Amino acid sequence: MAGPAGRLDAVLVCGGRWHDFDHARLRLLELLGEHQRVRTTVYQDYDCVAALDRADLLITYTCDVRPRPAQRAALARFVERGGRWLALHGTNSVIEVTEPPTGEGPRVFSTPRLLGELAQVLGSQFLAHPPIEPYEVRVTRPDHPLVAGIEPFTVTDELYVCELHGELEVLLHAEYTGPCRGFAEGDTVALDDGPRPVLYLKRHGLGEVCYFTLGHCRGRYDMQDLGVADTGSVDEGPWRTPEFLTVLRRCVEWAVDSAPAALPGGCAASPPPRP
Repeated sequence: MAGPAGRLDAVLVCGGRWHDFDHARLRLLELLGEHQRVRTTVYQDYDCVAALDRADLLITYTCDVRPRPAQRAALARFVERGGRWLALHGTNSVIEVTEPPTGEGPRVFSTPRLLGELAQVLGSQFLAHPPIEPYEVRVTRPDHPLVAGIEPFTVTDELYVCELHGELEVLLHAEYTGPCRGFAEGDTVALDDGPRPVLYLKRHGLGEVCYFTLGHCRGRYDMQDLGVADTGSVDEGPWRTPEFLTVLRRCVEWAVDSAPAALPGGCAASPPPRP
C-alpha cells in the first residue's frame, strides 16, 4: 500500500516473445516517471506475487507470458481488493507454435485457453490477428475522459480478434471481418461482424482493468526463435502515432490517480463513479 509520505508502489511486468520489450519497457517507465509519487518495480514475468500483494497499481505489457495458478490468484486478488490494472497489447495471449510436419509449409499459431480465471478478470483472451497493416481506430465513447477529444485515427498495429468475457465498457474499437491466416482459429473467429474492442474498462470486485490492445513493436532481433535471425528493420508500430501516445498517457494517469491508496479511504474505497 502507499508509503508513509503517500508514495504509490507500481508493478510493471514487461516480457515475453516476438516484441521489443526493451522499447516498450523504457517508454512505459518514462510515462510512470512523470508521476513523482510512483516508485516502480520491474519484472519480466509474474513471479512477483509478494510485490502484487503490496502494489497500488499494475501495468503489464507481455506476449505469451503464462501465470501459474498461484500467480493468477494473486492477479485476481489484486483487482478484487480495488487495484487498477492497465493491461497492454499481448497481456491476454497464450500462443503455441506448430511447425509443419515435413519442415515445409506455414507454421500454425494456436491460442489454447490456459489463462483460467484470468480471462474473466481481464475480460478477453487473444485468438488471432490479420497481417500487420494500417487500420482505423474509432471512438466508441467520445464523452469518456480517456478518449475525449480523440478523433478516429489510423494506426499500424496488430488488430486483435479476441474471445470476450463479461461486461466491457468499450471506449475505442475497430471494424474487421475476414480471415486471420496462420492462426488455428483464424478462418472462423474473425467472421463475426461485431466491433473489435481496442480500449475497454472491465470491473472486477472493487477494482478495474483497463485493457488497451494497441502497442505492437518489434526490433530486428526479436524473431530468432522462429528462425529469423534479423528482420532487417525496426517496427515501432503505434509508438509514433500521436493519438495512441495521448490515450496511453491518459491510461497511465488513470492507473495512478485511481489507485486505491490515491483515493480517500485507502484501498477500501469504492471505485470512482463513471462519467
